[in-house]
Amino acid sequence: MQPMSFLRGINYWPAEKAMYWWNAYSVQEVIRDLELMAATGFKLVRIFLTWEDFQPYPDEVAPAALSNLIITANLAETYRLKLMPTFFCGHMSGVNWLPGWMLGPGNTRQRFPVVSQGRYRSASPLNCFSREEVLQAQLLQIETVCTALRGHPALLAFDLGNEPSNWCVPPDRKAAREWLARTTECIRRFSPGARITLGMHAEDLEEDRNLWPQDAASYVDLVSMHGYPFYLNWVDNPADVYLVPFLAMVTAWLAGQEVLFQEMGAPGSISTPTSSGGKTVLWSEEEVANYYKQVLTLLHQEECSGALAWCFSDYHPSLWEKPPLEQNLHERFFGLFRADGSAKPAALVWSALTEQEPAAAPSPRGWLNSFQREDFYHSPRANLEKMYRLYKATVGIQSPEDKGDMK
Repeated sequence: MQPMSFLRGINYWPAEKAMYWWNAYSVQEVIRDLELMAATGFKLVRIFLTWEDFQPYPDEVAPAALSNLIITANLAETYRLKLMPTFFCGHMSGVNWLPGWMLGPGNTRQRFPVVSQGRYRSASPLNCFSREEVLQAQLLQIETVCTALRGHPALLAFDLGNEPSNWCVPPDRKAAREWLARTTECIRRFSPGARITLGMHAEDLEEDRNLWPQDAASYVDLVSMHGYPFYLNWVDNPADVYLVPFLAMVTAWLAGQEVLFQEMGAPGSISTPTSSGGKTVLWSEEEVANYYKQVLTLLHQEECSGALAWCFSDYHPSLWEKPPLEQNLHERFFGLFRADGSAKPAALVWSALTEQEPAAAPSPRGWLNSFQREDFYHSPRANLEKMYRLYKATVGIQSPEDKGDMK
């Protein structure tokens, strides 16, 4: 496959639908949004196949959802946009969205609540890495969707899941590799030529969840990473612009290939920044724009293959009392556009981004020399923290603990 230039992408849910999009699909809404994305200079749109909407039963892919996906792909082609459909969604915005048939008995302690059929459920998700019947259902979804989009000019890549380890952790590396082998083989059989990625995130580096970047790289064409400094308690500055390029470099080092930074961003409000339900602080819109500008410059400099903004739009107040927005208030304000469609300052940053060669050379990577790839997951959190201190020292940034300001 030909290498890609620096990709400008965006993660998409409609402002007035959010995760309820496929059940209330509007062609005019999608036309309006895709036109706005194209006008802003985006080339790639990542969309999410909400599992319950696309596969209400393990042996059935919903015809209406599939038809709307094809309509979306045709519209994307009209606006010269590429699509990245994400299978088995799955984890999204602090909630695990799952069809009823994926819920097992009991309620083991879950970090993220489960929503099925529009309401919270007390249930334990079935493990797709160890349950053959779940894998068979996934393969059916892959076969049906890939057949429908086979050869479509708008298709860039398929994503095998959005942060799947947030709802389902493989029992071991062997099970993860087997899952990767079977799902990627199915994609290549029914949609030859399509690229494949896996939406991994920072916690796949913090912990050994048996999904290793070097294992994923053996099966997928693009290794993806997600990262937000304000979600990581070992990052002393919640607005640290160096966290995202650092995660990209560590992932590339582990995987042995370039990385697509598939999610990055911050919640920005036009009002004064305030606490968002005690979890994440809302930034000013200007702060978000400045953050994007600096991080995108660094990602380009560090030879990342591209970046996708999280996300297209703030969500309309009519959704604020529904999951996940009634509990995760900051999730309402991650958009590059406000809910009324007006552009935030961050949208202008993306519009001004070019695909030209970066002005500065990549930073030195000598800080990685004292680490071994296969030893990383012996103590991932400790290794990651040590790496971060070394990286920031390399670029001339000293952490508070190195200054003696904090333990």
